[in-house]
Amino acid sequence: MTTPPRIVKIELTEFKYSLTDVRPEGTISIPIYCKGETLNGRSRIVRIFSDAGVTGEYVGGSGTEHSAIGMIAGLALGQSAFAREKIYNNAKQALRQHARMGMSQVDMALWDLAGKIFEVPVYQLLGEQRTALPAYASTYVGDREPDGLNSPEAYADFAEQCLELGYRAFKIHPWQDAPVTEHVRLVEAVGERVGDRMDLMLDPFCAILTFGDAVKVGHACDAHGFYWWEDPFRDGGVSAFAHRKLRQLVKTPILQLEHVRGLEAHVDFIVADGTDFVRIDQNYDGGITGVMKIAHAAEGFGLDVEPHGSGPGPRQCMAAMRNSNYYELGLVHPKVSNLAGGPIYLDGYSDELDAIDPDGNVHVPDAPGLGVGLDWDYIEKHRTARVVFD
Repeated sequence: MTTPPRIVKIELTEFKYSLTDVRPEGTISIPIYCKGETLNGRSRIVRIFSDAGVTGEYVGGSGTEHSAIGMIAGLALGQSAFAREKIYNNAKQALRQHARMGMSQVDMALWDLAGKIFEVPVYQLLGEQRTALPAYASTYVGDREPDGLNSPEAYADFAEQCLELGYRAFKIHPWQDAPVTEHVRLVEAVGERVGDRMDLMLDPFCAILTFGDAVKVGHACDAHGFYWWEDPFRDGGVSAFAHRKLRQLVKTPILQLEHVRGLEAHVDFIVADGTDFVRIDQNYDGGITGVMKIAHAAEGFGLDVEPHGSGPGPRQCMAAMRNSNYYELGLVHPKVSNLAGGPIYLDGYSDELDAIDPDGNVHVPDAPGLGVGLDWDYIEKHRTARVVFD
């Protein structure tokens, strides 16, 4: 290939979907199991068209993220379809006052495009490390439904169910507004039931109000040997100093940085001793280009990175990393489908509870690009908006 293909069009598509027995919970609208309710949501796709007749696609990102893509389009149109590093760095500058939103989704679609042009999956472009990825079952947040995750014992029952399916790790998302005593009982119940057979994680998603209550929950995690503990309290997951203090008081390793964007901020947090494990997210941290930079930087500090969320993109990246332990398969629940599953992926791709093999692994899609096709018949039938930049 002598002349690289050029980017000729960027297209944004929004479509609607519905989840049964789910509703938004709380002021931050976390989805929660609620029998008989319906959650009506929106999902979004970036498509990047090249003059070689090959198109890169990525599903993901909020409406806020996609609203900023127009600011990047002018940087990308006419560029080489392989100029990911140049586009990444130009977008960092252009979006410096806009939290660098939108650049991640464009980068993901560019990697999909490159893989399709070279007819290999992304993980082979990045450098293959493995194709079987250990997975943890990552729960919905707690609910109060009679047959749901309504008590510490219900979580423990679900953890046992996941263990029987083959999972070797289980992560708890507790209730948003439960008293700290109930959080502690939850840690104790799951730890006592399966703690000697599974790696256990706790993610209060910044719901605990005070540093003092976070310390109480952390000590419960210590008593039951939890593998990690993330976003402990209501600072929003962004204070390196606060989490350094927690690390001094609690033995359980902390996983942070889901809510801090990009390479530089991640490295600053690491240097400030604010975390043990390093969270990465392709929707927030600059796409595949960004998370691989963070993974390699963390490797230099001797730390592990842990991908946030399910999907073909996290699988492709994790397959090219040495320093990562678990794939997050979630959100899962004993009574409702996975939020990340959706009806749009072809080729048998799934992030449902039963997507693991007998050894508790998921596998990396090996078709070109991100490895999965999209059901455009479904997408067009449910399309709500489309914007084109050319």
